[in-house]
Amino acid sequence: MTAIGMMKLLCHTTRSENRYVKRFFGTLLTQTPQKRAISPFWMVVPDPRKSSLFGLTQAFCTAEKSQMSPKTKTQFGSVGRKIPHRIVHVINQDGESLGHMHRAEALQLMDQHNLKLVLLRENAEPPVYRLMTGQQIHEEQLKRAEKKKASPKPGVVQKELSFSSTIAKNDFETKTKQIAQWIEKKYHVKVTIRQAKDSKTDVSLLFDQMLETVSEKATYLSKPKVTREGVSTCILRHMSDKELKAYQKMDKQKNSTEEKNASEDPKSNDLNQ
Repeated sequence: MTAIGMMKLLCHTTRSENRYVKRFFGTLLTQTPQKRAISPFWMVVPDPRKSSLFGLTQAFCTAEKSQMSPKTKTQFGSVGRKIPHRIVHVINQDGESLGHMHRAEALQLMDQHNLKLVLLRENAEPPVYRLMTGQQIHEEQLKRAEKKKASPKPGVVQKELSFSSTIAKNDFETKTKQIAQWIEKKYHVKVTIRQAKDSKTDVSLLFDQMLETVSEKATYLSKPKVTREGVSTCILRHMSDKELKAYQKMDKQKNSTEEKNASEDPKSNDLNQ
């Protein structure tokens, strides 16, 4: 009896295992594959179960983006109320340091004195900001634009020449000849004139005379200005083809006008007689 009971139990267990195996494999075999709509590559929907995406999509990474696209240099001007730095070093409108402070304190100072915040040095630790008036910002922008304009472009040679306001006539002619040679080679020429002590010579007249000798090909890149006490500078450059044509046209009109006036003068003298 015991043997018969054991045989029945074994058969029952075997049937149960076969039933479960058939059910499992039967489900896999009879399961129909799901239809997947093929979407364009620009409309790929990310699968949360996957760690990466296909196609042209890229994983988000601020560090990687910052390396791939370097920061462009921001223009000089007010940053408004958008200060990305938590701790900043502030300089007041007179150029005096106010020390490190939280950006909220800097904004409070800006509102109290009705000033604007300008980023001076972002790479400093902490970054340096200055409180400035609108007029100060405008004047600084003009200075930087003039400096950028005066600085030689890559590949352009800049020559320098300096002399005193008491320069002799022969030396002055030699200097202007040298300038003309450099202008012919399309160099930029920076001219510096030092006002001699007890000299009453008008430096601006010297600049005008110098430009007049090379006026057929040269013009001011940077007009004469006082850089420091007793020292004035200007930068000359070769005129472009368009400027040369305009100058030649103007010069031709000027000559024709002078000739016309000269021819009319004798007639007017005869009438007066």
